[in-house]
Amino acid sequence: MSERNVEIVADTPERAAARPTMSDVARAAGVSLKTVSRVVNDEPGVRLDTAHRVQEAIQTLGFRRNDAARALRSGQVSRTLGLVIEDISNPFYSGIMRGVEQVAREHGRLLIAGSSDETPERERELVLALCERRVDGLIIVPASNDHAYLLPEMRLGVHVVFLDRPPVGITADTVLLDNQGGADAATEHLVAQGHRRVALVGDTPTLFTASERLAGYRRALERHGLPFDEQLVRLGLHDADAAARAAAGLLALPDPPTAIFAANNRNTIGALRAIAAVERTVALVGFDDIELAELLAVPVTVVAGSPLDLGEQAANLLIERLQGSQAPHRTIVLPTTLVPRGSGEVWP
Repeated sequence: MSERNVEIVADTPERAAARPTMSDVARAAGVSLKTVSRVVNDEPGVRLDTAHRVQEAIQTLGFRRNDAARALRSGQVSRTLGLVIEDISNPFYSGIMRGVEQVAREHGRLLIAGSSDETPERERELVLALCERRVDGLIIVPASNDHAYLLPEMRLGVHVVFLDRPPVGITADTVLLDNQGGADAATEHLVAQGHRRVALVGDTPTLFTASERLAGYRRALERHGLPFDEQLVRLGLHDADAAARAAAGLLALPDPPTAIFAANNRNTIGALRAIAAVERTVALVGFDDIELAELLAVPVTVVAGSPLDLGEQAANLLIERLQGSQAPHRTIVLPTTLVPRGSGEVWP
């Protein structure tokens, strides 16, 4: 084998230039630091020609006022909101973020968001980092089972609203979906089609949403005199791959289910993969909508709430607190709607 000489060229990145300061602007314009401060903050007492010279220096240097640092020094509000959600790539949570962002923009506030990845430690890390940056308020989709760590921040005036799941260990405004009612409606719909062996694939049962949806599933079965069969329940499924494996296992049982209730959008995607691999018809209803659900070969029936409404409601509650509301803490429960598209309207 012939050898080749390979020349490796390493590019050395240039050091990023330091951001220009007001002192840099003052030197460039030939004025005092106080004069620059007056121009930047729209204060009176600066001659028009001097102000023009300062503005030209600002434009040339690319100076930007550091409003966050200014707020820290003066004790003023930062006009920013913090949002901690589970996973920004999940369409459900990106819908929530969109709703929060719309309200924030309407009220002249900037939104800073991060994903906790369903990890309590990451949630706390993000929340405290946002508090260090003096956000005026927080909206949190909680992963933690203890939110007492927020009490010092709340005593310092940080307002907090919880979304999708309630807080643990503290009292705060909360916006939820009707998880039990939606799961009940989904299971009821499958039973009404004649199914008597309805399986459930769901997330970690310690999560509020997962436990509530499990309770709704059980409630519908009991109302119809159907047994709760643990063999037909698979929990702890946090992604589509795990849900697909669990659903495949259910469909391989000697007496398999004829219908599946998938308790969140990722569980629904996994169940769809498993159903596509078997040579028989299996009914399916999911909780939360999924992208392009109506365009699949068999469009997916879902029970869904509006993530946009969830985000807007939570943001509006937070804005009310920031505007001085002293009303008792509220829990708002938004309804869900059954959307029949085909997959849930299959007889056994």
